[in-house]
Amino acid sequence: MNQHAIPRCMPPDFMPRKPDITFPAAAIDCHAHVCGPEKLYDCIAERIYTPCDALVTDYEHLLDVLGIARAVLVQPSFYGADNAAMLAAMRAARRPMRAVAVVKDDVGERALQDLHDAGVRGVRFNVVDVAHGKGELPMDRIRNIARRIAPFGWHIEFLMHVDECPELDRMLGDLPVDVVFGHLGYVRTDKGVGDPGFQALLRLLKGGRAWVKLTAPYRISTAPPPHADTTAFAHALLAAAPARLVWGTDWPHVKASWSIPMPKDADIADLLMTWVPDAALRRQVLVDNAASLYDFGA
Repeated sequence: MNQHAIPRCMPPDFMPRKPDITFPAAAIDCHAHVCGPEKLYDCIAERIYTPCDALVTDYEHLLDVLGIARAVLVQPSFYGADNAAMLAAMRAARRPMRAVAVVKDDVGERALQDLHDAGVRGVRFNVVDVAHGKGELPMDRIRNIARRIAPFGWHIEFLMHVDECPELDRMLGDLPVDVVFGHLGYVRTDKGVGDPGFQALLRLLKGGRAWVKLTAPYRISTAPPPHADTTAFAHALLAAAPARLVWGTDWPHVKASWSIPMPKDADIADLLMTWVPDAALRRQVLVDNAASLYDFGA
C-alpha cells in the first residue's frame, strides 16, 4: 500500500468527563491499546490505518477519571508482532497491568517466558483484517500457538466476526487453552441474537472454555449513541455465562474513519449499568472475572 494513502486515525477525547457509574474497587479495564510515541515505534507497512499518539500517560489519566484501578493492554494490529511499545507502556504505568501480545508462529519458550514475566497472559489473532473466507479460521496456526502457550496458562484472543463462523464451537472447543472474543462477538446488531455464529459463541461460553469482552458497542451497533440495540446481545451473554464475561473501554477507539462522533468514554462506562444492571454481577464482571482471566490475583 502507498504509505501516503494510509488513513490516520482521529485522536480520542483527551479530556474525558467523569461517568455516572461508580466502579468497584480493584476494577479492571480489560481492553485498551497504547499508540506511540510515533517517533520511537514504527508501524508495519501492511497496516490499514496509522494511529495518532495515544500514550500510557493519556490512558492512565482516563483510568483516573473513570475510577479504574487496573488494566489490560492489547497489542494493536499496526505494530504486528513487535510488542515493544506495549511492553514499554506497561513498565511505565503507575498501576498493575497485564497484556495480550501478538507473536510469530515460531515463537520459542524463552521468548514466551520473557513475555510472561513482563505480564503477558494471552496471544491475539486478528482474523478481521486478514483475508480468510467466511467461516474459515487458520486452524493450523491456532493449534500451533495454543500448544506453545498452554504451559503458561495463557489464552488466545480473537478479533473476529463470530457470525462468519457458525461452527465456532466445534472448531475451537477442543483447544488446550481458553479462547476470548472481543466486542460482544463482533456481530452487527441487525443480525440479531439468533444468528447461528452468535449462538455458537453462546454454546462455547456455556461449555466453560470461552470468554467474551463487553467492549466497543459502537463497532456493532446500527443505532446512534447510546447504542441501545447492543443490550440484547449483552443480556444474552450474561444469561449464558456471567462468570465468563469481562469489560473494557477499547480506548483510544482506533479506526480509520468514524460515521459517528468519536466515542465518549464516560458514555461507554455508563452503558454498563444497562448491560449488567445488577451491581453484584457488575462487580463480578469488572473485578472477579477479569482478575481470574488475567491472573491479577485477588
